[in-house]
Formats: sequence, C-alpha cells, structure tokens
Amino acid sequence: MKTLTLSIIAAALTATGAMAESHSETGNPMVGGAAMFADKTIVENAVNSPIHTTLVAAVQQAGLVDTLNSEGPFTVFAPTDKAFGMISEESLGALMMDENKDQLAKILTCHVVPANAMSDAIAGMIADDGGMHPVPTVGGCTLQAKMDGDMITLTDENGREATVTVADVQQSNGVIHVIDRVLLPKQ
Repeated sequence: MKTLTLSIIAAALTATGAMAESHSETGNPMVGGAAMFADKTIVENAVNSPIHTTLVAAVQQAGLVDTLNSEGPFTVFAPTDKAFGMISEESLGALMMDENKDQLAKILTCHVVPANAMSDAIAGMIADDGGMHPVPTVGGCTLQAKMDGDMITLTDENGREATVTVADVQQSNGVIHVIDRVLLPKQ
C-alpha cells in the first residue's frame, strides 16, 4: 500500500512538474488549456483560447481587431464563453447584428483599459484608495475594482460583478485578465 501511495505521489509530482514546465516555457498562465505567448498580440492569443470564441467573434463583428492588434498598451478584462452564456441567446444574437455594431463595440471597449495593468499594480491601487479603485475604460465606462480575498473583482456601472479568474496573461501589446462575467455600460 505504501508503495502504491508513493507511486501516486511521484506521478502527481511529475505531472505537476510537466505542467509547470509548459507554463514556464511561455512565461504565462495557460488559458483554457492553451498556451499564451507574451510575444503575440491580444487578438493572436485570444484566437487560440478555446474559452474565448464568443469574445473573438464579438471583437471581429465590432471591428476592433485592428485596434487590439495595435501597439497598445491595453489591459483587457476578457469574458469567457461561459460569461457570455449568462446573456440570453436572443440578446447576444441581437448584439451581433450589423445594425448593433456600435453598441457591441461600446460593451467590448468597456472591458479595455489604455494601460498595461498587472494584477499586483491593480491590487496596490485598490489598497492605496482604501479598498476600491475606479478603473476608467476606453469605452467611457468606469469599473470599480476591489479585492475579494486574494481575487480582484470588477463592478460595472449597473452593479454587475466579475471576478478575475486568470490574471496577468502577458501580451506583446498589454495584458489579459480572464473574467467570469460580461460587464455592461450604464443603461
């Protein structure tokens, strides 16, 4: 029994080491099981993320690909497919229509900050501001950042809260923080 237990522990440590090695090869956390590369742009990495297909489609539909491929720097709070799944299919379908391109772009740019803000810097600003830090976005929205334990949360102007589930995914033109909810501009 001891030998079996030691074998299981050894196998787990080997697997953990292999995962850590693949993480360190890119220098970035993996997103949805996919490697993210610090020498690629936000769009190039997002396209490779299996949990950001809706975000990629929305960025394409809104005409923001060139912007998010530009020099930046940008911080993108990137909602997952599951986050977009909280929006009804009817509403999401309507947003993806050509006549609603401006509204879609407004929503997406409320997830973009014109800076390279790593999580430790955001946490520092939150602490410096007494527990809540305003985050102005490219889309004209102001998100409120705060700490929930060791996790950063963002609250939009409607009171919807998103949690950063994967932080500090470095890009050649900024950083992505994966979030679990779509944030919306004030309605």
